[in-house]
Amino acid sequence: MRPGLLSLVIAMGLFGTDATAATLDRIKESAVVKIAYRLDAPPYSYKNAIGEPSGYTVDLCRAVTASLEGQLGLQAITIEYVPVTAENRFETIQQGRADMLCGATTATLSRRALIDFSLPVFVDGASVLFRAGGPKNFEDLAGHKIGVRAGTTTEEALGNTLKKLALNAQVVAVSNHDDGLQKLEANEISAYFADQAILLFLMIKSESSKELRLSKRFFTYEPYAVGLPHGDSDFRLAVDRALSRIYRTGAIKPIFDKNFRGAKPSDIVKVLYLISALPN
Repeated sequence: MRPGLLSLVIAMGLFGTDATAATLDRIKESAVVKIAYRLDAPPYSYKNAIGEPSGYTVDLCRAVTASLEGQLGLQAITIEYVPVTAENRFETIQQGRADMLCGATTATLSRRALIDFSLPVFVDGASVLFRAGGPKNFEDLAGHKIGVRAGTTTEEALGNTLKKLALNAQVVAVSNHDDGLQKLEANEISAYFADQAILLFLMIKSESSKELRLSKRFFTYEPYAVGLPHGDSDFRLAVDRALSRIYRTGAIKPIFDKNFRGAKPSDIVKVLYLISALPN
């Protein structure tokens, strides 16, 4: 290899290393963390009635940010919130427009080719919300319309479930969960398919809650995690260190209680907190 070309390759390699491992340096220099959050994924990530970012994962990322202050020796870190959709959330992290993706994001192997993920932050699963007086179980939905949020792993899971059960039903993709709820309330669809905690939140806030029925059945396993820049192991370690401490000290309890309105964590969520409370 020619000396000039060798120098160029080395320079490109050094540049690539800096580009993928500079998150903590940038945060320490600017004292700013950019949190990407979904507007429409309650109770994990959403905009509340007064327009503020809210939700379980958003609050958890705020607690992680507070831990980063101590880890980096900063008196305070300012949070900049970056609203994202199900469709653009991963490219927002890839393009450096946000440092943490704090929503209802399932960690999958294929997605790990795009971004990195923290330790797990929750475990949920797809379920279904019915109208009372309509179909009573999933198998009864043959010939009916089923709503699902477009651009999510849940949409894929619905298709797989219909195929597995050889069930002929029409899938209606909606732009957000509120749209799905409205279509269900208006009887435009017979059921809405989403993660169970999201369905429970939708049902509680619905003025027609007494006319809705949430299935106890799970169709998928959805391990949620915080999305992080790909290849930045130092930043991922700092976030995991913060999450481990939050689980280990019990600081997760008020975050859970606030966002799940007095519900108790399931046994599998308790185990998640236990095994993710890694020692220093």
